[in-house]
Amino acid sequence: MGSNEAGSHTRLHAYVSYRDADAGLAWLSSVGFECVARQDAEDGSVLHAEVRLGDAVVMVATADAAYSRPALHGVSTGSGLYLWFSAAPPVDDWYARAVAAGATGVIAPEDTAWGSRRARVLDPEGYEWSAGTYGPG
Repeated sequence: MGSNEAGSHTRLHAYVSYRDADAGLAWLSSVGFECVARQDAEDGSVLHAEVRLGDAVVMVATADAAYSRPALHGVSTGSGLYLWFSAAPPVDDWYARAVAAGATGVIAPEDTAWGSRRARVLDPEGYEWSAGTYGPG
């Protein structure tokens, strides 16, 4: 494993490709993200967009022909995006907004045995989103 060079910084940003990127961006907006950048193709499809919620950034594009919806294994795709909140009430609010905007509830807001608050949904195109107070790392 390599190490970071002195003074370097690393950030991880997520990206998703939606078949209907405009609808995906509308859903993200309804759960609190703000669109901060957008480039459209000549046909009006989204080439690249960036949405932000606090320090969380997600890049969005219109899916190409190779796109397929994540497969469910029970109630999980086995991977997903996790939004960290510093307190429990925003987790509950985010979940309610997500479901009201068309997401499928997977885990309603609950307290965990390890002392955090969590919730999980599948967005309208099947991406798995979790929110919680557990701070990884």
